[in-house]
Amino acid sequence: MKMRMDVLTLFPEMFEPLRLSILGRAQRDNKLTINVHNIRDYSEDKHKKCDDYPFGGGAGMVMTAQPIVSAVEAIDPEHRARRIFLSPKGETFRQQKVFELLEREWLILLCGHYEGVDERAIEICIDEEISIGDYVLTGGELPAMVVCDCVARYVDGVLNTSSLVQESFSENRLEYPQYTRPVEFRGKVVPEVLRGGNHALIDQWRREQSEAVTSLKRPDLLNGKE
Repeated sequence: MKMRMDVLTLFPEMFEPLRLSILGRAQRDNKLTINVHNIRDYSEDKHKKCDDYPFGGGAGMVMTAQPIVSAVEAIDPEHRARRIFLSPKGETFRQQKVFELLEREWLILLCGHYEGVDERAIEICIDEEISIGDYVLTGGELPAMVVCDCVARYVDGVLNTSSLVQESFSENRLEYPQYTRPVEFRGKVVPEVLRGGNHALIDQWRREQSEAVTSLKRPDLLNGKE
């Protein structure tokens, strides 16, 4: 399955990093498509304005509904994509949500900005809202990049399958400590078990370390909470 992601933003330049490293290679290899759309291109205002003062007063500006709705309907006229608004009011983004989104072949990610988005745009063309945490950012661009990165790495052919098996949050556990050369660095030595070549003992050590790290840093995961 080839995954397609369309990002709607007022600041498309912010998404240049998605053309680099693993995600960039995946796109060049045709494993993944990430399209970034400038919402201003869909504005019917002669000055391509996409924001206005909020009804009822208040600080800042609000993104207007028309350019957003026009953009979504132009990109996905038959509503085949899962349409997501990156919002602090949304469901918290967790590993299980990554796997749910992976089942979709096409995602549309709307990035809000300023003081928010006209509620009518959300009501008309958004399927769900997602938050990456309980804090406020200047816009939805960084959360959209997080979602793109998290989902894309599970698309077939993007990463080596073995790289995904024992990483953090697999089976509600954090990943075990990793080491590379040299064997000793500033008095700290790579555990002997990792240098011994006994894969059964290495696997056992990694499971034990994973449990210990999770117990110390995220005990809520061991209790079945997230």
